[in-house]
Amino acid sequence: MKAKRNVIKIWLASSVLSTLNLQPSTAFAQPVTKIAAGSGHSLFLKSDGSLWGMGFNGSGQLGNANYNSNRPELIVASNVTAIAAGAEHSLFLKSDGSLWGMGANYSGELGDGTYTSTSSPEQIVASNVVAISAGGWFSLFIKSDNSLWGMGYNNDGELGDGTTSTTNRPEQIVASNVTAIASGFAHSLFLKNDGSLWGMGANTGYQLGDGTTNNINRPVQIAASNVTALAAGNWDSLFLKSDGSLWGMGFGPAIGYGICNYTNGPGQIVASNVTAIGAGASSYCLFLKSNGSLWGMGNNYDGQLGDDTTNYISQPEQIVPGNVTAIAAGERFSLFLKSDGSLWGMGYNYDGELGDGTYSSTNQPEQITAGFLPGYNLICCQLLGSVKMQLSFVGNAGWNYALDHSSSLSPPINWIPQATNPAGSFGALVFTNLPNPTTNNFWRIRSVPREFP
Repeated sequence: MKAKRNVIKIWLASSVLSTLNLQPSTAFAQPVTKIAAGSGHSLFLKSDGSLWGMGFNGSGQLGNANYNSNRPELIVASNVTAIAAGAEHSLFLKSDGSLWGMGANYSGELGDGTYTSTSSPEQIVASNVVAISAGGWFSLFIKSDNSLWGMGYNNDGELGDGTTSTTNRPEQIVASNVTAIASGFAHSLFLKNDGSLWGMGANTGYQLGDGTTNNINRPVQIAASNVTALAAGNWDSLFLKSDGSLWGMGFGPAIGYGICNYTNGPGQIVASNVTAIGAGASSYCLFLKSNGSLWGMGNNYDGQLGDDTTNYISQPEQIVPGNVTAIAAGERFSLFLKSDGSLWGMGYNYDGELGDGTYSSTNQPEQITAGFLPGYNLICCQLLGSVKMQLSFVGNAGWNYALDHSSSLSPPINWIPQATNPAGSFGALVFTNLPNPTTNNFWRIRSVPREFP
Protein backbone atom coordinates (compact mmCIF):
# COMPACT_ATOMS: atom_id res chain seq x y z
CA MET A 1 0.00 0.00 0.00
CA LYS A 2 1.46 3.33 -1.04
CA ALA A 3 2.48 5.74 1.69
CA LYS A 4 0.90 9.20 1.70
CA ARG A 5 1.88 12.38 3.47
CA ASN A 6 -0.92 13.42 5.81
CA VAL A 7 -1.78 16.76 7.41
CA ILE A 8 -3.27 17.20 10.86
CA LYS A 9 -4.36 20.64 12.04
CA ILE A 10 -4.47 21.21 15.80
CA TRP A 11 -5.75 24.49 17.25
CA LEU A 12 -3.67 25.76 20.16
CA ALA A 13 -3.60 28.90 22.25
CA SER A 14 -0.64 31.00 21.16
CA SER A 15 0.52 31.49 24.74
CA VAL A 16 1.35 27.81 25.16
CA LEU A 17 2.85 26.95 21.80
CA SER A 18 6.33 27.07 23.30
CA THR A 19 5.47 24.25 25.71
CA LEU A 20 4.11 21.84 23.10
CA ASN A 21 6.19 18.68 22.79
CA LEU A 22 5.77 16.36 19.81
CA GLN A 23 6.94 12.79 20.25
CA PRO A 24 8.51 10.77 17.38
CA SER A 25 5.96 8.57 15.63
CA THR A 26 6.14 5.74 13.14
CA ALA A 27 2.92 6.57 11.39
CA PHE A 28 3.14 3.74 8.86
CA ALA A 29 3.02 1.24 11.71
CA GLN A 30 4.56 0.95 15.14
CA PRO A 31 7.68 -1.16 14.64
CA VAL A 32 8.15 -4.35 16.65
CA THR A 33 10.88 -4.03 19.27
CA LYS A 34 10.93 -7.36 21.16
CA ILE A 35 9.87 -10.94 20.41
CA ALA A 36 9.35 -14.18 22.35
CA ALA A 37 8.52 -17.69 21.11
CA GLY A 38 6.92 -20.42 23.25
CA SER A 39 5.87 -23.98 22.53
CA GLY A 40 2.97 -22.96 20.32
CA HIS A 41 2.46 -19.24 20.77
CA SER A 42 4.30 -16.03 19.99
CA LEU A 43 4.50 -12.67 21.76
CA PHE A 44 5.85 -9.34 20.58
CA LEU A 45 6.11 -5.74 21.74
CA LYS A 46 5.63 -2.66 19.63
CA SER A 47 7.39 0.67 20.09
CA ASP A 48 4.32 2.13 21.81
CA GLY A 49 4.66 -0.45 24.62
CA SER A 50 1.73 -2.56 23.43
CA LEU A 51 1.84 -6.36 23.83
CA TRP A 52 0.56 -8.64 21.06
CA GLY A 53 0.24 -12.41 20.69
CA MET A 54 -0.82 -15.18 18.35
CA GLY A 55 -0.95 -18.96 18.20
CA PHE A 56 -2.05 -21.61 20.68
CA ASN A 57 -4.32 -20.34 23.46
CA GLY A 58 -5.51 -23.55 25.09
CA SER A 59 -4.49 -22.37 28.56
CA GLY A 60 -5.16 -18.64 28.09
CA GLN A 61 -1.54 -17.72 27.34
CA LEU A 62 -2.71 -15.02 24.91
CA GLY A 63 -4.45 -13.23 27.76
CA ASN A 64 -8.02 -13.96 26.70
CA ALA A 65 -10.52 -16.80 26.69
CA ASN A 66 -10.70 -17.08 22.90
CA TYR A 67 -9.56 -19.96 20.72
CA ASN A 68 -6.20 -20.10 18.96
CA SER A 69 -5.47 -17.06 16.82
CA ASN A 70 -3.62 -17.00 13.50
CA ARG A 71 -3.51 -13.20 13.49
CA PRO A 72 -1.79 -10.99 16.07
CA GLU A 73 -4.15 -9.92 18.85
CA LEU A 74 -3.68 -7.00 21.22
CA ILE A 75 -3.17 -8.20 24.80
CA VAL A 76 -2.09 -5.05 26.67
CA ALA A 77 -2.30 -1.58 25.13
CA SER A 78 0.71 0.14 26.69
CA ASN A 79 3.54 0.28 29.24
CA VAL A 80 4.91 -3.24 28.62
CA THR A 81 8.72 -3.41 28.62
CA ALA A 82 9.71 -7.10 28.51
CA ILE A 83 8.14 -10.44 27.52
CA ALA A 84 8.74 -14.17 27.93
CA ALA A 85 6.88 -17.18 26.46
CA GLY A 86 6.94 -20.60 28.12
CA ALA A 87 5.35 -23.94 27.25
CA GLU A 88 1.80 -22.70 27.81
CA HIS A 89 2.24 -19.54 29.88
CA SER A 90 3.31 -15.97 29.23
CA LEU A 91 5.07 -13.40 31.38
CA PHE A 92 5.57 -9.68 30.92
CA LEU A 93 6.93 -6.65 32.75
CA LYS A 94 5.40 -3.21 32.93
CA SER A 95 7.29 0.07 33.10
CA ASP A 96 6.70 0.29 36.87
CA GLY A 97 8.70 -2.93 37.39
CA SER A 98 5.65 -5.10 38.06
CA LEU A 99 5.57 -8.73 36.84
CA TRP A 100 2.43 -10.09 35.18
CA GLY A 101 1.46 -13.50 33.81
CA MET A 102 -1.31 -15.54 32.21
CA GLY A 103 -1.91 -19.03 30.89
CA ALA A 104 -1.09 -22.45 32.32
CA ASN A 105 -0.41 -22.66 36.03
CA TYR A 106 -0.46 -26.43 36.52
CA SER A 107 2.84 -26.39 38.40
CA GLY A 108 2.54 -22.95 39.96
CA GLU A 109 4.54 -21.27 37.19
CA LEU A 110 2.50 -18.08 37.55
CA GLY A 111 3.53 -17.80 41.20
CA ASP A 112 0.13 -16.59 42.42
CA GLY A 113 -0.24 -19.12 45.23
CA THR A 114 -2.60 -21.36 43.25
CA TYR A 115 -2.43 -24.06 40.60
CA THR A 116 -5.28 -22.51 38.63
CA SER A 117 -4.66 -21.34 35.08
CA THR A 118 -5.91 -17.93 33.98
CA SER A 119 -6.81 -16.37 30.64
CA SER A 120 -6.47 -12.80 31.93
CA PRO A 121 -3.20 -11.05 32.83
CA GLU A 122 -2.67 -11.02 36.59
CA GLN A 123 -0.06 -9.23 38.66
CA ILE A 124 2.46 -11.56 40.29
CA VAL A 125 5.00 -9.15 41.77
CA ALA A 126 4.22 -5.46 42.33
CA SER A 127 7.61 -3.86 41.64
CA ASN A 128 11.38 -4.06 41.23
CA VAL A 129 11.47 -6.85 38.63
CA VAL A 130 14.01 -6.19 35.85
CA ALA A 131 14.28 -9.43 33.83
CA ILE A 132 12.09 -12.50 33.17
CA SER A 133 12.32 -15.95 31.60
CA ALA A 134 9.66 -18.62 31.06
CA GLY A 135 10.62 -22.31 30.87
CA GLY A 136 8.77 -25.55 30.31
CA TRP A 137 6.47 -25.26 33.35
CA PHE A 138 8.46 -22.87 35.52
CA SER A 139 9.46 -19.21 35.61
CA LEU A 140 12.51 -17.19 36.62
CA PHE A 141 12.98 -13.48 37.27
CA ILE A 142 15.60 -11.04 38.49
CA LYS A 143 14.92 -8.16 40.86
CA SER A 144 16.60 -4.75 40.84
CA ASP A 145 18.97 -5.89 43.61
CA ASN A 146 20.22 -8.61 41.20
CA SER A 147 18.64 -11.42 43.20
CA LEU A 148 17.31 -14.44 41.29
CA TRP A 149 13.82 -15.79 41.97
CA GLY A 150 11.77 -18.70 40.62
CA MET A 151 8.50 -20.62 40.85
CA GLY A 152 6.81 -23.61 39.30
CA TYR A 153 7.89 -27.11 38.32
CA ASN A 154 11.03 -28.33 40.07
CA ASN A 155 11.13 -32.11 39.72
CA ASP A 156 14.51 -31.91 37.97
CA GLY A 157 15.93 -29.21 40.25
CA GLU A 158 15.50 -26.39 37.73
CA LEU A 159 14.71 -23.88 40.48
CA GLY A 160 18.07 -24.57 42.10
CA ASP A 161 16.73 -24.38 45.66
CA GLY A 162 18.27 -27.67 46.83
CA THR A 163 14.99 -29.57 46.52
CA THR A 164 12.85 -31.15 43.83
CA SER A 165 9.64 -29.71 45.27
CA THR A 166 7.30 -27.61 43.12
CA THR A 167 6.32 -24.17 44.45
CA ASN A 168 3.47 -21.83 43.49
CA ARG A 169 5.01 -18.77 45.14
CA PRO A 170 8.20 -16.93 44.09
CA GLU A 171 11.21 -18.01 46.11
CA GLN A 172 14.67 -16.53 46.19
CA ILE A 173 17.32 -18.74 44.61
CA VAL A 174 20.42 -16.52 44.55
CA ALA A 175 20.72 -13.44 46.77
CA SER A 176 22.75 -11.12 44.53
CA ASN A 177 24.98 -10.52 41.49
CA VAL A 178 22.71 -12.17 38.88
CA THR A 179 22.50 -10.23 35.61
CA ALA A 180 20.85 -12.51 33.02
CA ILE A 181 18.71 -15.69 32.90
CA ALA A 182 17.54 -18.36 30.46
CA SER A 183 15.00 -21.15 30.96
CA GLY A 184 14.99 -24.40 28.99
CA PHE A 185 12.44 -27.16 29.10
CA ALA A 186 13.70 -28.41 32.48
CA HIS A 187 17.00 -26.63 33.16
CA SER A 188 18.03 -23.08 34.00
CA LEU A 189 21.04 -20.92 33.24
CA PHE A 190 22.13 -17.58 34.68
CA LEU A 191 25.00 -15.13 34.52
CA LYS A 192 26.66 -13.30 37.36
CA ASN A 193 28.16 -9.83 37.15
CA ASP A 194 31.68 -11.30 37.03
CA GLY A 195 30.83 -12.97 33.69
CA SER A 196 30.52 -16.46 35.16
CA LEU A 197 27.87 -18.88 33.82
CA TRP A 198 25.85 -21.09 36.17
CA GLY A 199 23.18 -23.75 35.71
CA MET A 200 20.86 -26.19 37.45
CA GLY A 201 18.14 -28.72 36.68
CA ALA A 202 17.86 -31.53 34.14
CA ASN A 203 21.18 -32.77 32.78
CA THR A 204 20.28 -35.91 30.86
CA GLY A 205 21.76 -34.50 27.66
CA TYR A 206 24.87 -32.99 29.30
CA GLN A 207 23.21 -29.57 28.99
CA LEU A 208 24.81 -28.34 32.23
CA GLY A 209 28.27 -29.11 30.88
CA ASP A 210 29.65 -30.68 34.06
CA GLY A 211 30.71 -33.96 32.43
CA THR A 212 27.83 -35.98 33.91
CA THR A 213 24.19 -36.70 33.15
CA ASN A 214 23.15 -36.19 36.76
CA ASN A 215 20.38 -33.68 37.48
CA ILE A 216 21.51 -30.87 39.80
CA ASN A 217 19.24 -29.00 42.23
CA ARG A 218 21.80 -26.38 43.26
CA PRO A 219 23.53 -23.88 40.94
CA VAL A 220 26.79 -25.23 39.51
CA GLN A 221 29.39 -23.10 37.74
CA ILE A 222 29.79 -23.91 34.03
CA ALA A 223 32.20 -21.17 32.91
CA ALA A 224 34.28 -18.95 35.17
CA SER A 225 34.34 -15.66 33.23
CA ASN A 226 33.82 -13.68 30.02
CA VAL A 227 30.29 -14.94 29.29
CA THR A 228 27.98 -12.24 27.90
CA ALA A 229 24.79 -14.02 26.73
CA LEU A 230 23.04 -17.36 27.19
CA ALA A 231 20.23 -19.52 25.79
CA ALA A 232 18.62 -22.77 26.95
CA GLY A 233 16.83 -25.36 24.78
CA ASN A 234 15.43 -28.78 25.59
CA TRP A 235 18.67 -30.73 26.02
CA ASP A 236 21.25 -28.15 25.06
CA SER A 237 22.72 -24.86 26.21
CA LEU A 238 24.43 -22.05 24.34
CA PHE A 239 26.46 -19.06 25.45
CA LEU A 240 28.52 -16.21 24.02
CA LYS A 241 31.87 -14.99 25.24
CA SER A 242 33.12 -11.43 25.21
CA ASP A 243 35.25 -12.14 22.13
CA GLY A 244 32.09 -12.94 20.12
CA SER A 245 32.65 -16.69 20.12
CA LEU A 246 29.68 -19.07 20.38
CA TRP A 247 29.88 -22.08 22.69
CA GLY A 248 27.54 -24.96 23.48
CA MET A 249 27.06 -28.22 25.31
CA GLY A 250 24.46 -30.96 25.37
CA PHE A 251 22.56 -32.83 22.70
CA GLY A 252 24.46 -32.39 19.44
CA PRO A 253 21.87 -31.62 16.72
CA ALA A 254 21.09 -28.24 18.23
CA ILE A 255 24.65 -27.10 18.71
CA GLY A 256 26.34 -27.92 15.43
CA TYR A 257 28.40 -30.97 16.39
CA GLY A 258 26.87 -33.40 13.90
CA ILE A 259 24.08 -35.94 14.02
CA CYS A 260 23.37 -37.46 17.43
CA ASN A 261 26.66 -36.39 18.97
CA TYR A 262 26.92 -35.18 22.52
CA THR A 263 29.43 -32.92 24.22
CA ASN A 264 29.68 -33.19 28.00
CA GLY A 265 31.46 -29.87 28.41
CA PRO A 266 31.43 -26.50 26.65
CA GLY A 267 32.73 -26.62 23.08
CA GLN A 268 33.33 -23.79 20.65
CA ILE A 269 30.95 -23.67 17.66
CA VAL A 270 31.82 -20.32 16.03
CA ALA A 271 35.06 -18.45 16.71
CA SER A 272 33.96 -14.81 16.50
CA ASN A 273 31.45 -12.10 15.49
CA VAL A 274 28.35 -13.68 17.09
CA THR A 275 26.11 -11.12 18.81
CA ALA A 276 22.86 -12.92 19.79
CA ILE A 277 21.64 -16.51 20.28
CA GLY A 278 18.41 -18.46 20.55
CA ALA A 279 17.85 -22.12 21.44
CA GLY A 280 14.68 -23.81 20.18
CA ALA A 281 12.67 -26.39 22.07
CA SER A 282 13.03 -28.93 19.24
CA SER A 283 16.83 -29.24 19.09
CA TYR A 284 17.79 -26.36 16.83
CA CYS A 285 19.31 -22.95 17.35
CA LEU A 286 19.65 -19.52 15.76
CA PHE A 287 22.34 -16.87 16.06
CA LEU A 288 23.17 -13.43 14.70
CA LYS A 289 26.51 -12.16 13.51
CA SER A 290 27.80 -8.62 13.83
CA ASN A 291 26.93 -7.88 10.18
CA GLY A 292 23.24 -8.53 10.90
CA SER A 293 23.17 -11.93 9.20
CA LEU A 294 20.98 -14.71 10.62
CA TRP A 295 22.35 -18.25 10.95
CA GLY A 296 20.93 -21.56 12.16
CA MET A 297 21.56 -25.27 12.64
CA GLY A 298 19.90 -28.40 13.96
CA ASN A 299 16.47 -29.91 13.39
CA ASN A 300 14.57 -28.40 10.48
CA TYR A 301 11.72 -30.83 9.96
CA ASP A 302 9.10 -28.09 9.93
CA GLY A 303 11.19 -25.51 8.10
CA GLN A 304 12.12 -23.58 11.26
CA LEU A 305 15.55 -22.74 9.81
CA GLY A 306 13.92 -21.02 6.84
CA ASP A 307 16.37 -22.36 4.23
CA ASP A 308 13.67 -23.54 1.80
CA THR A 309 14.17 -27.17 2.88
CA THR A 310 13.19 -29.45 5.73
CA ASN A 311 16.62 -31.05 5.87
CA TYR A 312 18.51 -31.52 9.13
CA ILE A 313 21.49 -29.12 9.26
CA SER A 314 24.55 -30.33 11.18
CA GLN A 315 26.67 -27.20 10.76
CA PRO A 316 25.80 -23.49 10.85
CA GLU A 317 24.26 -22.12 7.65
CA GLN A 318 23.31 -18.57 6.71
CA ILE A 319 19.56 -17.95 6.49
CA VAL A 320 19.30 -14.16 5.98
CA PRO A 321 22.32 -12.14 4.79
CA GLY A 322 21.73 -8.94 6.75
CA ASN A 323 19.54 -6.39 8.60
CA VAL A 324 18.38 -8.84 11.31
CA THR A 325 18.38 -7.34 14.82
CA ALA A 326 16.67 -9.88 17.11
CA ILE A 327 15.76 -13.58 17.16
CA ALA A 328 13.49 -15.97 19.06
CA ALA A 329 13.49 -19.76 18.74
CA GLY A 330 10.31 -21.58 19.76
CA GLU A 331 9.19 -25.17 19.44
CA ARG A 332 9.61 -25.93 15.71
CA PHE A 333 9.20 -22.29 14.63
CA SER A 334 11.34 -19.17 14.56
CA LEU A 335 10.83 -15.40 14.72
CA PHE A 336 13.16 -12.55 13.88
CA LEU A 337 13.15 -8.76 13.56
CA LYS A 338 14.69 -6.66 10.84
CA SER A 339 16.23 -3.22 11.28
CA ASP A 340 13.06 -1.51 10.03
CA GLY A 341 11.07 -3.04 12.91
CA SER A 342 9.31 -5.61 10.72
CA LEU A 343 8.54 -9.05 12.20
CA TRP A 344 9.29 -12.24 10.26
CA GLY A 345 8.78 -15.94 10.93
CA MET A 346 9.15 -19.46 9.55
CA GLY A 347 8.48 -23.05 10.52
CA TYR A 348 5.59 -24.83 12.20
CA ASN A 349 2.28 -22.95 12.09
CA TYR A 350 -0.37 -25.52 13.03
CA ASP A 351 -1.64 -23.31 15.87
CA GLY A 352 -1.21 -20.00 14.05
CA GLU A 353 1.99 -19.06 15.88
CA LEU A 354 3.36 -17.30 12.78
CA GLY A 355 0.39 -14.94 12.76
CA ASP A 356 0.07 -14.89 8.96
CA GLY A 357 -3.67 -15.62 8.84
CA THR A 358 -3.16 -19.28 7.97
CA TYR A 359 -2.37 -22.55 9.73
CA SER A 360 0.14 -23.61 7.08
CA SER A 361 3.79 -24.14 7.93
CA THR A 362 6.50 -22.55 5.80
CA ASN A 363 10.20 -23.28 5.24
CA GLN A 364 10.94 -19.74 4.07
CA PRO A 365 10.94 -16.48 6.07
CA GLU A 366 7.70 -14.55 5.65
CA GLN A 367 6.81 -11.08 6.87
CA ILE A 368 4.23 -11.00 9.65
CA THR A 369 4.03 -7.29 10.48
CA ALA A 370 5.35 -4.24 8.66
CA GLY A 371 8.02 -1.92 9.97
CA PHE A 372 8.38 1.81 9.49
CA LEU A 373 9.30 3.77 6.41
CA PRO A 374 12.92 4.92 6.79
CA GLY A 375 13.20 8.68 6.71
CA TYR A 376 9.53 9.27 7.49
CA ASN A 377 9.26 8.33 11.13
CA LEU A 378 9.18 11.80 12.67
CA ILE A 379 6.27 14.19 13.05
CA CYS A 380 7.00 17.56 11.48
CA CYS A 381 5.30 20.67 12.89
CA GLN A 382 4.74 24.11 11.39
CA LEU A 383 3.23 27.15 13.08
CA LEU A 384 0.33 28.59 11.05
CA GLY A 385 -0.55 32.01 12.36
CA SER A 386 -0.98 32.67 16.06
CA VAL A 387 -3.43 30.00 17.17
CA LYS A 388 -2.89 26.86 15.15
CA MET A 389 -0.19 24.39 14.22
CA GLN A 390 0.08 21.95 11.32
CA LEU A 391 1.51 18.46 11.87
CA SER A 392 2.68 16.46 8.86
CA PHE A 393 3.51 12.77 8.80
CA VAL A 394 3.48 9.74 6.49
CA GLY A 395 0.61 7.30 6.53
CA ASN A 396 -1.47 5.01 4.33
CA ALA A 397 -4.80 5.77 2.74
CA GLY A 398 -7.60 3.92 4.51
CA TRP A 399 -5.58 3.19 7.66
CA ASN A 400 -6.78 4.46 11.03
CA TYR A 401 -4.67 6.91 13.03
CA ALA A 402 -5.05 8.16 16.57
CA LEU A 403 -3.97 11.35 18.29
CA ASP A 404 -2.85 10.73 21.90
CA HIS A 405 -1.86 13.10 24.66
CA SER A 406 -0.05 12.78 27.97
CA SER A 407 0.56 15.35 30.71
CA SER A 408 3.85 13.72 31.69
CA LEU A 409 6.62 11.57 30.26
CA SER A 410 7.56 10.11 33.64
CA PRO A 411 6.96 6.33 33.80
CA PRO A 412 4.38 4.96 33.70
CA ILE A 413 3.33 7.19 30.79
CA ASN A 414 -0.43 7.50 30.49
CA TRP A 415 -1.24 8.09 26.82
CA ILE A 416 -4.89 9.11 26.45
CA PRO A 417 -6.52 8.72 23.01
CA GLN A 418 -8.12 11.92 21.71
CA ALA A 419 -9.58 10.71 18.42
CA THR A 420 -9.29 7.98 15.83
CA ASN A 421 -9.85 8.74 12.16
CA PRO A 422 -9.13 6.98 8.87
CA ALA A 423 -6.93 8.64 6.31
CA GLY A 424 -8.77 9.43 3.09
CA SER A 425 -8.03 8.11 -0.39
CA PHE A 426 -5.15 10.55 -0.74
CA GLY A 427 -3.87 10.11 2.79
CA ALA A 428 -5.34 13.41 4.02
CA LEU A 429 -6.34 13.32 7.68
CA VAL A 430 -7.78 15.99 9.98
CA PHE A 431 -8.56 15.49 13.66
CA THR A 432 -11.57 17.59 14.59
CA ASN A 433 -11.22 17.50 18.37
CA LEU A 434 -9.51 20.33 20.23
CA PRO A 435 -6.62 19.44 22.59
CA ASN A 436 -6.30 21.29 25.87
CA PRO A 437 -2.83 22.87 25.74
CA THR A 438 -2.92 24.07 29.36
CA THR A 439 -2.64 20.54 30.74
CA ASN A 440 -1.79 18.19 27.90
CA ASN A 441 1.58 19.15 26.48
CA PHE A 442 2.88 15.87 25.07
CA TRP A 443 1.41 14.49 21.85
CA ARG A 444 1.90 11.54 19.56
CA ILE A 445 0.29 10.12 16.43
CA ARG A 446 0.02 6.38 15.96
CA SER A 447 -1.49 3.93 13.52
CA VAL A 448 -4.42 1.90 14.82
CA PRO A 449 -4.62 -1.65 13.40
CA ARG A 450 -7.98 -2.74 12.12
CA GLU A 451 -7.87 -6.56 12.23
CA PHE A 452 -4.16 -7.04 12.72
CA PRO A 453 -1.05 -4.84 12.84
